[in-house]
Amino acid sequence: MTRLILATRNAAKVTELRAILADAGLSHELLGVDAFPELSDVKETGVTFAENALLKAHATARATGLPAVADDSGLCVDVLGGAPGIFSARWAGRHGDDRANLELLLAQLADIDGAHRGAHFACAAALALPDGRERVVEGRLTGVLRFEAAGDGGFGYDPILEPDGVGRTCAELSPPEKNAISHRGKAFRALVPAVRELLA
Repeated sequence: MTRLILATRNAAKVTELRAILADAGLSHELLGVDAFPELSDVKETGVTFAENALLKAHATARATGLPAVADDSGLCVDVLGGAPGIFSARWAGRHGDDRANLELLLAQLADIDGAHRGAHFACAAALALPDGRERVVEGRLTGVLRFEAAGDGGFGYDPILEPDGVGRTCAELSPPEKNAISHRGKAFRALVPAVRELLA
């Protein structure tokens, strides 16, 4: 059985990718980087989601000698020219302060009417092998931004993005509902053919 590393310490991401691989009939053993406590986090110095995902995947593959998958994602707002984009997790200045990021974005968009509040979550997922071979794919979840947060689920900007045709925010969806349409789920599923091809 081929071992595959997902470059994350987020157990939920590992569980999600395991399920996607299993649904595709792939029997690879998937581990998170917690299985390698000596590994340090990779700095995301790229200027696109794809660059950051590839940076993390290649660094993890080199460090472990095993094929590695990594992802990078964020919120892209049409009227802001795609921002916050790769800066989504630190939009308010401090990395990972979800509440501050969300409140700042809502304040910036306060005078923008509903017709111009289009946005999408984007995710790039990359597979890198120790020999340098790579694949990168992207997934999107499009929708509109609410004027106020709604829902207690999810994280980040989930309480303000209402996916097209759903009528609820991502934070109001159950985990299975969200996973079925999420940008990360789409990206991970789009990566399955590359896993099948490169790890055959």
